[in-house]
Parts: sequence; C-alpha cells; structure tokens
Amino acid sequence: MFPNRKVFRVFPRKTKATPDDQNVRINCAPGLFDEADEIHISVTFSWDLPCAEKLAWEWSVVAPIKIGGPATGEKSGDFIPGMYLKKGYVITSRGCPNHCWFCSVPKREGNIRELPITEGWNVLDDNLLACSDKHIKAVFAMLAKQKEPVEFTGGLEAARLTPRIAEELKKLRIKQMFFAYDTPDDLPPLIEAGRLLQDAGFALQPCSHALRCFVLCGFKGDTIAKGETRMKETMQAGFTPMAMLWKDKTGKSEPEWRKFQRMWARPAIIYSKEVYR
Repeated sequence: MFPNRKVFRVFPRKTKATPDDQNVRINCAPGLFDEADEIHISVTFSWDLPCAEKLAWEWSVVAPIKIGGPATGEKSGDFIPGMYLKKGYVITSRGCPNHCWFCSVPKREGNIRELPITEGWNVLDDNLLACSDKHIKAVFAMLAKQKEPVEFTGGLEAARLTPRIAEELKKLRIKQMFFAYDTPDDLPPLIEAGRLLQDAGFALQPCSHALRCFVLCGFKGDTIAKGETRMKETMQAGFTPMAMLWKDKTGKSEPEWRKFQRMWARPAIIYSKEVYR
C-alpha cells in the first residue's frame, strides 16, 4: 500500500468495513512495541472527531500524524484497496451530482469523478449509476469475476436505473443491493425500480432479501407514524427496508427512534408477525 513505509491506521471505532490487518488499531493508545513511519487516524463519523484528536495526541509519540476520513470534510483521493476499508470493499467513483439536504458528499467530494477500478465485491460508491456507461460496464465486468457474492452497500439511485442496467445486474451473483428512500420524491422512482428489477428476473420481497432500501428516519419533523408508513411503502415497492437513523454532529438520537431503527433494520424482525402485516 505504501512501499517501504510502515503505516499504522488508527480508527476511533470498529465497523464491518474496518480493515483487520496487523497494522490496524481500534481506539487505543500505542503499545510498547508499536513502531511506524506514519500514523493515519481515519474518522468516518463527525461525533468521533474528539476521540480522533485524543488518539492523534496519544500516537504522536510514535510517528507523524495524519487525520483524514469523511468526518473531516476533506476531499478523498484515489481508492487504495485494504487501506482504510476491509479487503473486498471497493470504491470506483466519488462524488454525486445530487444535492440532498442531509448528505455531505457533494460538499466534500463534488460532482462525480471516476476512479481507477480495483478488485472487490462490495461496492461503496457514493452514486455509481451517475457514472458514465463505460465506467458502469467496466465495474460490472470486474464484479462478474469475483468469487464472492456481489454487494452494493453504498447504494444505487433508483431514478437512474434503466432496463439495461437491471438486466446487467441480474447477470451478477448478488447478495444484496441497496436503494434509498430519503424524501417523498424518492418513492415513485423506487416503485419503478422495483418493476424494472422484477422484469429483469429479480424476486421482490418477501421471497428475497437481496433487494434492500435505506429509509431515512428520525429527522426534524419526522414521526414514528410517518416513518412506519415509509417502511411499508418501501415493502410495497418490493424492497426490504433498512432504517437509517438521522443523527446530528453529536451522534445523539432519541431512545424511541433507536428502538424504531433496530426494528426496521433486521429482516427477521421485519417479516415477523409482529411487524409485517
């Protein structure tokens, strides 16, 4: 990754995407035998910035410090496989042409820019379908060669799905792919995306959990009743919801909303008699 340099990557918290090689540390001070040429503090969530500053101070005795990641607001560079994300996670483009009120990507990354395509099976692009047809085809060709089932956990924009793209997706061995229902305007494209995917041969929920949808909830003015309506609309469109709880810069949220998010993020609970009716 960095030839002839030993780089420790230090993370305030561990997630499913956090790399797990021997030069990764999670929210801890340096050990007695930790030696490196550089220390990179990687911060995903804004509420972890105070922890990152503390870690930077603790690790400054080992080597020069760099703090980066989405939470800093700095524009990202090219994607380096395995560096800040676990092996298998891949980013082939950055940025987004949309300007959603709740999303920091356009401010941080700007419009779409296509990156060199590296190997992986879990695509985390901000908006892959906003890329050129040539780039999308190349990404799909790379994914077709992977031994692991394909995932699109970065999300796909329903409004940009076409019959051809739906057919190309069906050719891949997909474990799960996520769309999004964040604002009322997202519902009609989501319904159409469900129709296109079904026409391409995908089974809609509840037969398959491969078609997922991030559903924003808990923002200012939202209510539990409104949130539940959006979840059920998502299911009617053919997708299994994944509730995404809106948080401010402190990372705080109400207990009622945390309970709601947990209930609407797990397919086993969603399709239980208590919820799915």
